[in-house]
Amino acid sequence: MMTLPQFLEMTAASSTPELQSTAAQQGFVTALTDLGLIQVSGDDAASYLHNLLSNDIEHLSNTSARYAALCTPKGRMLASFFVWKTSTGIFLQLSTSIQAAVQKRLQMFVMRAKAKLTDVSTEYTTLGLGGAAATLSLQEWFPQLPGAVNDKVDTEAGSLIRVSDAYGHARYLWIIQSALLADYWPTLQKNLLASDAAIWRRADIHAGIARIIDKTQEQFVPQMVNFELIGGVNFKKGCYPGQEIVARSQYLGKLKRRMAIASVPSSAVMAGMEVFSEDDPDQPCGMIVNAEAESSDSSICLVELKVADQQADKVHLASADGARLRFLPLPYSMLDITQ
Repeated sequence: MMTLPQFLEMTAASSTPELQSTAAQQGFVTALTDLGLIQVSGDDAASYLHNLLSNDIEHLSNTSARYAALCTPKGRMLASFFVWKTSTGIFLQLSTSIQAAVQKRLQMFVMRAKAKLTDVSTEYTTLGLGGAAATLSLQEWFPQLPGAVNDKVDTEAGSLIRVSDAYGHARYLWIIQSALLADYWPTLQKNLLASDAAIWRRADIHAGIARIIDKTQEQFVPQMVNFELIGGVNFKKGCYPGQEIVARSQYLGKLKRRMAIASVPSSAVMAGMEVFSEDDPDQPCGMIVNAEAESSDSSICLVELKVADQQADKVHLASADGARLRFLPLPYSMLDITQ
């Protein structure tokens, strides 16, 4: 029998970015099969993760979620996580392209801690929902929806987390046991268009949320991709790998590199590609963090580069004479946030 994730992928296979743009406004549901899920359980799960990640995990409640990074000793991001807690453990959501390597690295630090890491990517499916019809559709299973961004509610239907809005509408992550998906699908499809995961990645870009994948590991200190601006770094917690570098970047002088949103007149934009400024054409001034096509000849992207270069209309993709980037406003303040 075909699983629901397979069905969602099949029905969305022919979706174009233009059709998905309509769905983003009216209402959509997508299976986020490009995101994996690690469950950390045991008496020491919270303290073990607290000592490894950039955010406060020990005080994470069952009613909220937050971003966190795993960094190298030099402060470079090996992974970006979305983290939440339930009665069964702490969940780390990350790109499937890096999950196996990251989980292996995390396992190295367990040692005597009472903590167990389990890949539960097949046991649970994460649905992404957004658009005008999403809120009403979810009330079938979640009478009380999470009100603020990063709030979480749990029912017998699973966990529901509100994430940053996009396209003028609320978005939600629904983490559900894969075995139960087929029971809920007939109701979901009445009001929501099944789409592939590109619609969610595109919305994350518009929301200014960076996702570390295999092509961008160890490229960025968290502040270079605005990670502290979305609550992914706690500057008051204790030590973790790379903490000294991350703190120094925050407090010693003005940050010279940041992430911006840009549109590019090309459908061939990919994470890891370099960008160049006309003012210094011989060396790259930044790198594409994430990118998705928005039409047959244009893309939206997150790009990390020198702050000074974001003020000029002189940045190009791949070379100084490549496609020109047009910078767009971020949905959050660029004022430094400390916790």
